[in-house]
Amino acid sequence: MTQTISAKDVAELRARTGAGMMDCKKALEEAGGDMSRAAELLRAKGIAKAEKRAGRSTSQGLVLAAVNADASAGAIIELTCETDFVARNEDFIKAAEALLAQALAGTATDLAGFLAQPSASPGRTVEEAVKEVSAKTGESVTLRNMARLAPGTTGTVGLYQHFNRQVAVLVEMTSNQSVARSAAARDLGREVALHIASADPIAVRPEDIPADLLDRERRIAEEQVAAEGKPEAVRGKIVEGKIRKFVAERTLLEQPWVKDDKKTVGQLVADASKAVGEAITIVRFVRFKVGEA
Repeated sequence: MTQTISAKDVAELRARTGAGMMDCKKALEEAGGDMSRAAELLRAKGIAKAEKRAGRSTSQGLVLAAVNADASAGAIIELTCETDFVARNEDFIKAAEALLAQALAGTATDLAGFLAQPSASPGRTVEEAVKEVSAKTGESVTLRNMARLAPGTTGTVGLYQHFNRQVAVLVEMTSNQSVARSAAARDLGREVALHIASADPIAVRPEDIPADLLDRERRIAEEQVAAEGKPEAVRGKIVEGKIRKFVAERTLLEQPWVKDDKKTVGQLVADASKAVGEAITIVRFVRFKVGEA
């Protein structure tokens, strides 16, 4: 029996992949309604481009980030609403700025922990304070994302905040204490954060890419190579070449630096380490963009 595919599912797959409605419907039918598998099928057929993030949405809102005075900690939040009109409203902006300040000053490192904390106003949690913003604006307001990085005295948190407040990045680096507190470390942190905002990597280094994601990319590559009719003897090498390209394109240290594509971000970090006489290591990063899952 053929599974009934809803118009909502077709629309969601179309938003995720950019493929046509009929292509999405056929892919969902072939995948038995499995959204992720349907997206794989579309990519294998060359109909859809690679997704940078799964589950796009049309949410409006703000992404704000800040670091403390010595760059030893940073926080980033995404506060969403229904319309651009409310996102530009003074009350909404002030609420977002207050949430960011509390996130930076506090100790919570993830969204669940932060929402459960007491808010700046007595007798309310952060989650309840967000609901009050919703009531005040007349729209659904949600704190969708929050993170706090705090590497301490041997770490530096780099920051990039795009001027439109729609995307921001925090990047955590470690070195010795003197380097971590230096202007050179801050400058490097900002350059790397700016690159991340633009290039949207999914991991710092190849070994950080989740195994299931690599398995997915390998399945897609195998289906593409098979569809192209390549000889069996060379298919494995072609697939591995595609995987290497995927890793290089989506891994931070392997990516060409956005300001000089003749060097990788890894080389940028190595040059900065050499200049200060101590190794600087990128540990992790957080990138939020309004409406991205």
